[in-house]
Amino acid sequence: MSVLPSLRRFGSLLLLFALLGCQPQSDIRSLTVIYTNDEHGYMEGMREGENAATLLQLWRENLDYQPDGAFLLLSGGDNWTGPAISSWTGGESMTQVMTAMGYDASAVGNHEFDFGLDTFQLRSAEAGYDYLSANTRWKVSNQVPVDLGILPFNLIQVNQLRVGIIGLTTTSTPYTTNPAYVQELSFTQYEPAVREAYALLLQQDPDLVFVIGHVCLREIEPLAAAVADLDIALFGAGHCNELAAKQVGESLVVGGGYHFSSYATASFQYDLQQASLVDSNAETHQHQGAALPPDTGIAAIIDRWQSQFEDILGEVIAVSEQPISHQGTALPSAVVQSWLWANPEAHVAITNLGGLRAPLPAGEIRLSHLVNLMPFDNSIIALQLSGADLQSAIEQGGRPVVAGMQRDGNQWIMQHTGEPLEATATYRVLVNSFMYSGGDNFGLLAQADPEGYDTGVSYRQPFVDWMRNETDLTSLYE
Repeated sequence: MSVLPSLRRFGSLLLLFALLGCQPQSDIRSLTVIYTNDEHGYMEGMREGENAATLLQLWRENLDYQPDGAFLLLSGGDNWTGPAISSWTGGESMTQVMTAMGYDASAVGNHEFDFGLDTFQLRSAEAGYDYLSANTRWKVSNQVPVDLGILPFNLIQVNQLRVGIIGLTTTSTPYTTNPAYVQELSFTQYEPAVREAYALLLQQDPDLVFVIGHVCLREIEPLAAAVADLDIALFGAGHCNELAAKQVGESLVVGGGYHFSSYATASFQYDLQQASLVDSNAETHQHQGAALPPDTGIAAIIDRWQSQFEDILGEVIAVSEQPISHQGTALPSAVVQSWLWANPEAHVAITNLGGLRAPLPAGEIRLSHLVNLMPFDNSIIALQLSGADLQSAIEQGGRPVVAGMQRDGNQWIMQHTGEPLEATATYRVLVNSFMYSGGDNFGLLAQADPEGYDTGVSYRQPFVDWMRNETDLTSLYE
């Protein structure tokens, strides 16, 4: 646990003591913010007994958390995409869990768009909390897409305090979700968006103003310094899965970690009579709730979704003698090799490493585990590329995983011929639809072949089929 105390506006403990001693205690209002981010659908948790249900109970035990008390429960975004229990439903199950936990607002993360704008609109309508992003705009009008359920900010009254919350979304969204899904949207620079929203929010006379962003600390901290004149009490980060509690100027900056495995808190003491912040502090915490009984309401929601998916996703596909990492080379290579196995007319297959999200367990590997590994709604696109364009795409794209050819010094050797890649020759190349739309800096693919053929096959399916047929998985072990 890290602890960060801060006395704002009052230069000495003596003055603080005098203020608290001389003024009626009823003038001082307390507020505690509980902050998570990058939950990614991990309602079941990353470790046994440490899930959304035990986390809520942990907040009750350690913080005396009550949704209608002097608390705000906030998220830095990326709520949904991850394990099958969330991804398979397009985030519906996770939205139910976060609503039941009492979330008040979430920043819009790039992965909130993974299932398209229509699905996001459904989820935002179902959520019992607001989705906020002041820098997400329709390209044609430069307006925040409130019709999708995105607000630039909201104002919440809690413990007689009026708290304004501004949201932000990472400017990397056009290439960190499927670009085709957000082609009508722009993601503008943070500081102008914050200043514009802040000016509008001041018209509603807030006591405190917070910014929650699906934005990494390396960008949130300079932003906090750049808008120090705006009197923003708290900045929340996201996107880079960071756990943090620090101070930048007069503002607290927090990050909640990831996957419900940790969280941050920020506590405020506000003097209503003086209309000023008396004290603030921030802390980080690990989710260590395995010894606690789970919250029965949240546990029931999780159990209901688990039972619904047992028949659909419970099929045993293979059995492994040991866990299989998705962060090495063997498993990613096997995934793209399976594309060539399923489509032998193709010469090369490429995926982006970011499309592989979870390891496979030892023992029974179920269909749900393969959905965890590849949770996105991506299909396989077949392209005709020259050798020169193929090499350029690989060199420009982010973290490519390649099958069908291998690097030998400064050249690529084709697997099917043993000959070097020829710049003027044409090759049949398989990629996923995220890449073909320009994700992870693979924009050259569509430029080189604007008539790529969508096979309609999920990028997951060939690997599922290969696993069903493969009895020896030792090639996947690092």
